Amino acid sequence: MCEDERHLNRRALLVTGAATALTLGTVSFADDAEAAERRSGEETKTVRGTLPTGAPDFVYLPVEIPRGVRELRVAYTYEKPTVPAGTVGNALDIGIFDERGTALGGRGFRGWSGGARTEFFLRADDATPGYIPGPVRPGTWHIALGPYTVSPRGLPYEVTITLTYGAPGTTPRPTYPPERARGRGRAWYRGDCHLHSWYSDGRRTPAEIGALARAAGLDFVNTSEHNTHSAHAHWSDVAGDDLLVLLGEEVTTRNGHVLAVGTDPGTFVDWRYRARDNRFGHYARAIRRAGGLVVPAHPHATCVGCNWKFGFGEADAVEVWNGAYSPEDEIALSEWDNALVAAVRGGHRWTPAMGNSDAHRDPDPVGRPQTVVLADDLTREAILEGIRAGRSYLAESRDVELTFTASGGKGQHAGIGGRLRVDRDEPVTVRLDVKGAAGCQIRFVTDQGVLFTSPVVPESGTGSAEWRTTASYAAYVRAEVRKPQTAPPLPGAMRALTNPIFLGR
Repeated sequence: MCEDERHLNRRALLVTGAATALTLGTVSFADDAEAAERRSGEETKTVRGTLPTGAPDFVYLPVEIPRGVRELRVAYTYEKPTVPAGTVGNALDIGIFDERGTALGGRGFRGWSGGARTEFFLRADDATPGYIPGPVRPGTWHIALGPYTVSPRGLPYEVTITLTYGAPGTTPRPTYPPERARGRGRAWYRGDCHLHSWYSDGRRTPAEIGALARAAGLDFVNTSEHNTHSAHAHWSDVAGDDLLVLLGEEVTTRNGHVLAVGTDPGTFVDWRYRARDNRFGHYARAIRRAGGLVVPAHPHATCVGCNWKFGFGEADAVEVWNGAYSPEDEIALSEWDNALVAAVRGGHRWTPAMGNSDAHRDPDPVGRPQTVVLADDLTREAILEGIRAGRSYLAESRDVELTFTASGGKGQHAGIGGRLRVDRDEPVTVRLDVKGAAGCQIRFVTDQGVLFTSPVVPESGTGSAEWRTTASYAAYVRAEVRKPQTAPPLPGAMRALTNPIFLGR
């Protein structure tokens, strides 16, 4: 075993046009014909170093991989000293890029586990969840260290690299879930597009998530592992006639997280940039070129790096409800509603709302909340088109069903995400029918604010409300179903909410 003490060399600091990165000295395993003939068994080297406060976002440890390697295994540890209250401690993420390099775009990407694992392996026929199986080819690989937070005392780390020599094995051809399930024609379909399995920092298998999704009454789910597409090839057995599985990623940057929803199989989206690097637009467009939707996730979450800093100009939808309804969601909803006002008054494109569970492990419920989409069928194309068009509402669970419409005096009708084309002063009737909302109140919200609140829905859970307005008074109307207040003056937690119906020509 060879040990090497490595500290940051500021002369090696690279400003790459994205987040700053640092490349350490190379770890070499001898590679000559004579050594190759003698090789068998395993060879291990260990590197130690310390990252200071203010370390770059990514620190790359080059490893020269010789010929004849069957398996690469990496293990790492780092110190987690106690820090004063209010001070960040140490957190170090890890991943790896192969001999094709670390350039943005991820051509050499072979896996990422963030801080969820202390070791991983790769070989042709298998890999640790989060990593991509394939040959361990000779050349310069890079172990990627991501100092997420660094304590005032620095971040001492140790990385151990083990090579196992032998025949490489065969890489299996990936199989992906179908893009169609047995739908009901044009209907409302329930889905959860923010879920984590053991292929990132979740603790459930895809099969366990599939069972929970079916129990929650979902028709579709989207895979959304942090910074890896490794799960894409492991959902085909979970999909079925009754469950459409969309493929995606949670792109987890240092300035916020964004869901890539329904991308082509095998699509990887890079995350190694900040808002100041002016790279997000490029990767948002890459998501759309891969057939997916760009959905900023939990934009006002308070965890380090979770708060959304990229703006919403590239968003196809925005996740305003993440898991159990919270004050963070209330802020996201208010921000989204302000954006709706600006869109209708400026004649700009509007951005629909979504709700997802972000479930990771027990007891996190899958499908709580869920997005209910009006789509022409249960296919990838139809579901994504329905979400993009805003033909959807958000519900706390399968128990909540609603119908929301607007009608004019001449027989015109419009539903969620649509436009009721009426003259400015023509009377408009807005109606919401809801099931599963016992003890809740219905609210109608416009660009002027909350203009109607119903009496409490009876214990049967079934209720309705009507309100009359005009397009000159309300440019749009959306509906909320709220639970009773528990901390006035804040409104009660959400049971359901709709995307808007727009009024006027």
